[in-house]
Amino acid sequence: MTATDQAMRPAHEPFWREKTLDEMSGAEWEALCDGCARCCLNKLEDWDTGEIAWTNVACTLLDGETCRCRDYENRAATVPDCIQLTPEEVRTLTWLPPTCAYRLVAEGRDLYWWHPLVSGSPDTVHEAGISVRGRTVPEDGMALEEYEYHVVDWPLEEG
Repeated sequence: MTATDQAMRPAHEPFWREKTLDEMSGAEWEALCDGCARCCLNKLEDWDTGEIAWTNVACTLLDGETCRCRDYENRAATVPDCIQLTPEEVRTLTWLPPTCAYRLVAEGRDLYWWHPLVSGSPDTVHEAGISVRGRTVPEDGMALEEYEYHVVDWPLEEG
């Protein structure tokens, strides 16, 4: 690295490049979420193979326009199978989308340009077509057997 390269580098790297998931503060952990809401989509798992099929069926608490949980603090009371991500969960869950910042950091990769921590705007995740905004149907009133008619591939795209 040349002296010019060193001079152009920031004095400190962003926290997600300097820390592991386990080392992050609560605020850093929450900020790492890009707001795509792909993890709030219902998934189907083949019990024999473990294969995951993504659907566009959104959790009852997901606001499809803002891509935010309507009751984040109390979500487990309404949705008992909602998984609260932890560093350990991130390392073991096979269904986290390839664009998930938690997954990227756990794998030693950097965040995408559209991540709000990189771009400085919470809108770039939507502008880049990464979020679920406008692409979901509500689970409310839908029979589980109907989910198979809503299987989609786009949550696995990296954008």
